[in-house]
Amino acid sequence: MTNKGIALVTGADGGMGTIHTRTLAKAGYEVIMACYDTDIARPTYEAIQKETGATLHLMQVDLANLQDVIRFANEVKQRFSTLNILLNNAGVLSLRAKNSVNGVEYTAAVNYLGHYTLTNALLPIMGQGTRIVSMISIAYILGTIREDFLSETNDKKFNRFTTYGNSKRALYYFMLDVAEEWKKRGICINVADPDIVSTGLIRQGNIVVDKLCDWIFRPLINTPEQGAATMLAAALNPEFEGVTSSYFKKQKVKPHKKRFYNNVKERELLRKITQEALSRNGIVL
Repeated sequence: MTNKGIALVTGADGGMGTIHTRTLAKAGYEVIMACYDTDIARPTYEAIQKETGATLHLMQVDLANLQDVIRFANEVKQRFSTLNILLNNAGVLSLRAKNSVNGVEYTAAVNYLGHYTLTNALLPIMGQGTRIVSMISIAYILGTIREDFLSETNDKKFNRFTTYGNSKRALYYFMLDVAEEWKKRGICINVADPDIVSTGLIRQGNIVVDKLCDWIFRPLINTPEQGAATMLAAALNPEFEGVTSSYFKKQKVKPHKKRFYNNVKERELLRKITQEALSRNGIVL
C-alpha cells in the first residue's frame, strides 16, 4: 500500500476515534494514535495494526495538561517532518465540577485549550495540503464565551451541558479565526458535527438513567460509524480538497449560522482569555 502521509488522531482509541484510526490506516496513512492512557489503548492499537497492516504509532498525551501537550507536540515534531491530517477528535463531558492542573475547568481544558495548543504547536510541520478537522457538536449552539470560560469552576456554578457547549463553541471560533491566515500556507481547517452519537460520552453517571438510555435512546441515534463519517469526509474526500473555514454535518458542508459566525465580541473575548490562560501557564506558541 502506498504511504499517503502522516495522520494524527487524538482520542484515537475512543468510540469514533477507533473508526477514524482504522479508516485512515486502510486509506494508506501512517497514523499517530494520541491517547490519554496507552495501556488502555494498546489492545485497540494492536487490533487495528493486525487488521490493516498499517504503521501505527501509539503515543501518550494528556490534553488537560498544557505542559504535557507541549511535550507531546515536541516529540511528534522530532519524529515526523510533516503532518498531513490532524483530527482533533478527543472530547470529554465531565459529570461533575473538575479542574485541570493548569487551573482551567476540565472540559474546556481538554476539548478546547488542549487542542488549541496542540494544533498551534504542530503548525511548523503542517503545510500545503494539510487538513485539520476538529470535532464539535450541535451543543455549540448552547454555548457562550464568558470571561471565566478558561477559569476554575466549582459545584455551585458548574453545568455539564452548557460547559460542554462552551468548549465546542470555542473550537468553532478557533477554526474561524485562523482559517484565512493558514490558507496562505495551504492548510485547511474545518469543524465536523457528528450529530448525537452512541458513545460513552453520553453516559450520565446514573445506573437507572444509563440503562434506560441503552434500551430506548441509543437505538435511535447515530452509531459511532455514522458519527465518524462526517469528520472522515472532511479529512479524506477529494471533493473537499481546498475547502476551509467550513462547518461539516452529514458529510456535507453546511451554511454557517450567522448569529455565531458574526459574533465578533465573543470571538475577540475568546482570543484574549486564551492568551491569558496560556501566559499564566508559561506557554508560548
